[in-house]
Amino acid sequence: MVVTFNVTGGEQGQWAVLQVSGELDLVTSPVLRQRVHDEVAEGRHSLVLDLSEVLFCDSSGVGVLIASRRLIRSCQGRLRLILPAQGAVDGSHVNRVLGALGVRRLFDVHPDLASATGDGPRSLSA
Repeated sequence: MVVTFNVTGGEQGQWAVLQVSGELDLVTSPVLRQRVHDEVAEGRHSLVLDLSEVLFCDSSGVGVLIASRRLIRSCQGRLRLILPAQGAVDGSHVNRVLGALGVRRLFDVHPDLASATGDGPRSLSA
């Protein structure tokens, strides 16, 4: 089974939104890293990463997420992740991986796009 990795971009209000699907691993994580850098270089410092369709995430994928957080924070920007409890196929793999590594608390996590692009309080606790 071949899983296609894809990152598509869009905007929702003041937020740049990158929708990520497929496997986020050593081979594909540089693509996401570059897309985040491109968004920041274009002056978009409020970024949502929709990871609800990511089927697999390894340590290099987690590294990209942490590096993205650091980059956005250095610009006084905001980074939000969409990690639904039930996502791609049998649940959000990224959600489980971040929780297992103890780094989920570093991120502003939301269950869906409407929540992530709203200015209300954080929807999900760590």
